[in-house]
Amino acid sequence: MATGKALVAAMATGGWQAARDGAPSLWRRASPAEAEAVGAELELVRGQVLEARADGDEDTERALAGPWQLRLQALLRADPAMAVEIQRVLDEVLRPAPAAAEQARAGSIVMKAEARDQGRIYQAAGDMHINER
Repeated sequence: MATGKALVAAMATGGWQAARDGAPSLWRRASPAEAEAVGAELELVRGQVLEARADGDEDTERALAGPWQLRLQALLRADPAMAVEIQRVLDEVLRPAPAAAEQARAGSIVMKAEARDQGRIYQAAGDMHINER
């Protein structure tokens, strides 16, 4: 349900524009004939999501996520390689970049490290996943 929830949640936030562009791009790859209908349906569902949020109706918002999850699962069943594209949409499109003011407040990060005697250094300014064998 995470993907459907993320898509529906983005409809009511600053991520709407990205969601409107990103979700139909998935269908353009998998089923081009459906892409335009998906975009139109997103517009319709967005209105319902905004209304549910205004009313504090979390049940309706959860219910609206269900059909999108099913549609995304159908894309994956038809083409398992779509998992990479769906993850890209979630990571890059549905999670909007920080606003300019927020980026300016963050400033810059400077990291320095020095390794000796076969030492290893791992640095990250965000999430880091290390898989060693």
